[in-house]
Amino acid sequence: MQSGYIVNFFLWFFPILLEGCCPGKRQKKKTGFQQNTTHYHYRAVEGEIFMMPCIKCVNPHMEVLWPRTGDAREGNERPSFDCGRKFLAEAKHSGKYTCLTSGSKVFFHLQVVEKNSQCFQPLESSVMRVVGAGGEVPCPGLNCSDNTDVTWYKDDKAVSEQSRDSCEKSGVLHLCKVSELDTGVYFCERQIIEQEVKWIYRRTVNFTAIPHFTQSNSPRITYPDGNTTEEVELGRSHTLTCEVHFPFEIKFSPEVQWYMHYGGNMKNMTPLHMEEQQQERVTLQEFKVTQKAIIKKVTLQHLNNTYTCITSNSVKNSSVTIKLKEKIKVKWPSLVGYPIVSLLLVAGLGIVLHVKWLEIQLIYRSHFQNGKNDGDEKEFDVLLSYVWSPPSAEEEAVLTLSSRSGPDTDEEACLFSMDPLNSEEGIATQRPLEVLLPQVLEDRWGYRLCLLERDVIPGGAYIDDVILAIKRSQMLICLLSADYLSNSNAVFVLQSGVQALLQNSTLKLLLIWTNTASASLIQPDPPLPTLVQRALKVLPSLDWTAGKPTRATSNFWRSLRKAMPDHSKKLFHSCRTSDLSFSQHDVQHIYFTMQVVLLHSSLKLFACKCKT
Repeated sequence: MQSGYIVNFFLWFFPILLEGCCPGKRQKKKTGFQQNTTHYHYRAVEGEIFMMPCIKCVNPHMEVLWPRTGDAREGNERPSFDCGRKFLAEAKHSGKYTCLTSGSKVFFHLQVVEKNSQCFQPLESSVMRVVGAGGEVPCPGLNCSDNTDVTWYKDDKAVSEQSRDSCEKSGVLHLCKVSELDTGVYFCERQIIEQEVKWIYRRTVNFTAIPHFTQSNSPRITYPDGNTTEEVELGRSHTLTCEVHFPFEIKFSPEVQWYMHYGGNMKNMTPLHMEEQQQERVTLQEFKVTQKAIIKKVTLQHLNNTYTCITSNSVKNSSVTIKLKEKIKVKWPSLVGYPIVSLLLVAGLGIVLHVKWLEIQLIYRSHFQNGKNDGDEKEFDVLLSYVWSPPSAEEEAVLTLSSRSGPDTDEEACLFSMDPLNSEEGIATQRPLEVLLPQVLEDRWGYRLCLLERDVIPGGAYIDDVILAIKRSQMLICLLSADYLSNSNAVFVLQSGVQALLQNSTLKLLLIWTNTASASLIQPDPPLPTLVQRALKVLPSLDWTAGKPTRATSNFWRSLRKAMPDHSKKLFHSCRTSDLSFSQHDVQHIYFTMQVVLLHSSLKLFACKCKT
């Protein structure tokens, strides 16, 4: 039994001993919500700042929301407040708010009371203290209560929990050394028990840390920087701006005003309509104030007036003057636009010429300089380049059908009779263009034709033979087909002809497509050289397709005859040099025969025109 008494004695005495030995270790933690019950009762003063408390709810990372329950005053809306949010207390905010915690509900009763003339002094709700010195912050309405046990908070944290040199004594907060960071909203709370209900009375103090004030500081105008002139556009609005830096004053009431002087008369001043003043705290000792005045529509009368910005504080006045002048409009199209557009056009033309220079050279040499003989007599009139392509079964059927069918109309019959190939022998023996064209050029039209497989001595260098044959010919004709563009030797002849055309303007070059495919659709393997690809797009060309109607065939031969070099001078020259071997009777007979042939051809042409 005695041992039990001894154990109980130590269990009771040991905590007291620790509390007496280590008073500094046992610090009483003060918070604004020390009640253990689930009901909190708070009173606030109407017109003062209040803040809903933050408690630990279900999710510690979730902000607490305080919605007002249904027992509020009838007819009033039910507001909700986030914890830690400051708001201006009003009578309509009175009511009961709830918050769901882990396991139970917390009820927060808020009662907003009206101000009393004796216990609610306006000066107590705002306190200013000089930075660097000590200061006291009294709790408003403390003289109306016998309870001096007050707990101070800054925002939502107790001042005693913040690391700062301060202490609470008789309900007054003592700051050992005021700093700029002390500026903010402070709350002082004291407890009142009414009808066995513990109410926490919360009052608000707006604390401001102010610098040392000297009476010698005056406002400083930073814009405009001295008297100046601004450019304006007639008929448009213009804004006059005045920026002033004011030193700190306890009773800070900056004044900035714009005035207009008619005709420059400083005595006759008229205030201008101004926008709302803008204030910004730059440093602890200085504020920036911006004042603007707007001229809705600038006229010539405004150019004759003077505008003054006058600013003042309790120490001194300052002013600055502005005059307006018309802004000279630069004619952008004439001074800037035309040179830029011209430069862009020249640059664009230069780029096009640079990219398409080869095509331009080929077009110019093949269309505008053909036929200019350099005085050297050519051995051949035409160099014909082709690759034998055997006709398909469909082409043979078409050729056979076309050879059996005659002209359908009288007009086609006339053209059919004028075609040099539409003789009985030509109709009976329709051949591919690779066989037909040499017969027409040599036998019918009398051109001196050069064929590489016939007129070039075998055994030599192929490249040299091709280049020499092109130099000895007045014109190069290439019969293009898919087989031709896939043959490297044939493509080399075409490429050499294009290079000769770029070097020698007397050479004529003609392309004859033997099928309906165009140069842009044929993709041979291997690919064509770039020079050949670009030349195929611009060089003169004719289309030939087996089985065309009589009119289309006649048009092809007529176009080919026009594209051929003119060898009438050569025929005349040969006749003139050989007439020495003819007698006078032979010459007369030849002349009469030519007249009959020309008359017969004229009659046929006239008959065709009459029928058409």
